[in-house]
Amino acid sequence: MTETSTAAPIETDAHIDTLVAAAVAAGDRWAATDPAERERIVVAVADALEADADRLIPIARQETNLAEPRLRGELKRTAFQLRLLARVAAAGDHLDVRVDHPDTDWPMGAPRPDLRRTSVPLGPVVVFGASNFPFAFSVAGGDTAAALAAGCPVIYKSHRGHPELSAATAETVTAALAAHGAPDGLFATVSSQAEGRAALAHPDVKAGAFTGGIPGGRALFDLAQSRPEPIPFYGELGSVNPVFVTEAAAAGRAQEIVDAFIGSFTLGQGQFCTKPGLLLVPAASSFTDLLRAAALPAGHRLLNPGIAQGHHQVREELAGRADVSVLAGGGGEVDPPLATLLSTDVDTLVAHFDELFVECFGPTALVVVYRDEAQLLDVARALDGQLTATLIAEDDDAIVGPLATILTRKAGRLLWNQWPTGVSVTYAQQHGGPYPASTASGTTSVGTAALNRFVRPVAWQGFPQHLLPGELRDDQTLPAPRRVDGHLEAGSRE
Repeated sequence: MTETSTAAPIETDAHIDTLVAAAVAAGDRWAATDPAERERIVVAVADALEADADRLIPIARQETNLAEPRLRGELKRTAFQLRLLARVAAAGDHLDVRVDHPDTDWPMGAPRPDLRRTSVPLGPVVVFGASNFPFAFSVAGGDTAAALAAGCPVIYKSHRGHPELSAATAETVTAALAAHGAPDGLFATVSSQAEGRAALAHPDVKAGAFTGGIPGGRALFDLAQSRPEPIPFYGELGSVNPVFVTEAAAAGRAQEIVDAFIGSFTLGQGQFCTKPGLLLVPAASSFTDLLRAAALPAGHRLLNPGIAQGHHQVREELAGRADVSVLAGGGGEVDPPLATLLSTDVDTLVAHFDELFVECFGPTALVVVYRDEAQLLDVARALDGQLTATLIAEDDDAIVGPLATILTRKAGRLLWNQWPTGVSVTYAQQHGGPYPASTASGTTSVGTAALNRFVRPVAWQGFPQHLLPGELRDDQTLPAPRRVDGHLEAGSRE
């Protein structure tokens, strides 16, 4: 049966057609390039970015209001994740290789054929970056790095929050790719919203990736799904990142927790997607007094006027409610805003959850006082999808087991007596969660598993050895971790 889309068509133009055609041609060559050669080229991009730091950093400072040490650290992270993802992809870790030899005694009742499963690159990917990490989640950020390392060409939609930096970074990336032999068309940029939408809707584009807010991300997700051929759309959209403080933890180390929480929710002026935006504390504790007396850090300008206005609007809507009070800080400033702690009780939160449990992107957080630890379970059950959920507790707290069980259904990463604003680029990282934290809860946008988003499995049945991909041959000409007849092959890594 043929299905037809009822969505309004997206008009494309010759420019987008040309970019996508070049990406398709480059993608065919790139996917067929030896994995070690792909690694070499992606690493060359990382080297070029670091070498160009003294040109890029001043542009980033001008456009984002971020300090130089923060930007240099972020550029280092960007180069690191390019190198890490390139190395892991070259090793074939993301291919999930499986080899089943023929088995005439297979207990299903019929002989098992020779089946060999690997993964292949999806094809052209359109990437929409974020404003709050102008290097690590932008032009050459995690989505671009994962797609290129996995064998896919990239068309990047520049963020309006740092257009000059986007253009300068793209120059560095494009020059490095060309200088080291990458196929023409492997990487390109577009700048307007209309071009980004047109590229995502193009029939030869095979995936989209996005980091940003819920409205824009949901609109792009809907576009990707309404195409005649729906495609994967990996969006990281929004999260409040609740923190649950047990009675025992509050009794034993309240000041330590207060200090750490303030440092986390104000880090980077609260402009992290993992900022802890809600803190649940027991009424029978000194928490509210300590928070009220705490010295909040001085504010500085936010990334751009749009973020400043959005933060101001949400903060004022919350602070203006009769059932919410200002606990500390605050003020009428739009930019730079003062750090603000608001307060309410758990009954009010549960009764008006959709109105109070909202992301306030910036240096504002809501402190919620509970009477009984059982109420923590009520809050956990009410949560929608989150990037993180944090437990500040003691090992023998009885509430931890039931609470953690609920939170595993709600969040992509659970933290124990740590704070969520550090997202390490490593092998076991999970940066994603149930909607609206992300549009694909089974994937991550940070860490080496990010590669898995941009490949799809293909099984080869009955093929002669010389026609198989190298990682599927019995002599395994392209070494990769793999399972043979259900068992991890000797010498492979897991």
